[in-house]
Amino acid sequence: MGIFDKLSTLVRSNLNDLIARAENPEKMLNQIILDMRDQLSRAKQEVAVAIADERKLKAQAEEEARQAGEWEKRAMLAVREDRDDLARLALQRHAEYSDRARQLLETWTRQAEETEKLKESLRQLNSKIEEARRKKNLLIAKQKRADAQKRIQETMTGLSDRSAFEAFDRMSRRIEDNERLALASAEVTEDLGTDQLERQFKQLENADTTDVRLLELKRQMGMLPPQASGSAGGLPDGSSRTPRLGSGMGSVQDAELLQEFEDLEKESDRD
Repeated sequence: MGIFDKLSTLVRSNLNDLIARAENPEKMLNQIILDMRDQLSRAKQEVAVAIADERKLKAQAEEEARQAGEWEKRAMLAVREDRDDLARLALQRHAEYSDRARQLLETWTRQAEETEKLKESLRQLNSKIEEARRKKNLLIAKQKRADAQKRIQETMTGLSDRSAFEAFDRMSRRIEDNERLALASAEVTEDLGTDQLERQFKQLENADTTDVRLLELKRQMGMLPPQASGSAGGLPDGSSRTPRLGSGMGSVQDAELLQEFEDLEKESDRD
């Protein structure tokens, strides 16, 4: 399993654990970003080790190639000195160094290719983490909006419960009943506390006042003749003593009242 395969597995494991315990989405997203950055730091260290190994292989291959060149020069020197025995030994060493240099060069080439892939993967991982960091605020805003909508829906659901409104209506009716009871109690108390004789006289006074206002209203409406200026006591004159009875105003009681006023006026004229 490669370094980034391990990293991906670890990140997914952490994410699944955080999502399963997602009590606070904002904290969860912040923790995810922190975990990603931590894994990115570890990946950078691993890539740095791979780059160091690749450069070490390159240095070893170059050293082996240099040694092969040195033994080739020594073999040529031995040939010039007519020392074929030394030339053979030098050529053997040259072959050994050349073979190791070739192997190391091949290993270095593969390592260099893998290192480039690791560096590219590291750049992509860093870009994804930066993109996730930029999207974090948007996701948090969406979550807050979803929470607000949920609270509103729960509130509306609570308002749709009729029990609260029914309780309110019952309380309103109880208050109104208490108000009516208080008024009735006050009326009873007033009746018991007032002198009956005095109350009867007040009723008579109020009745007389009402009768006078009724006659005045009928004069204003044209149902009775206007009051003469010389009439005593504000009583109607004798020129026209018959009232015009309306459909709703000419009751028997009105006629009796008018008759009483006319009789009083006649007695006054005789005197």
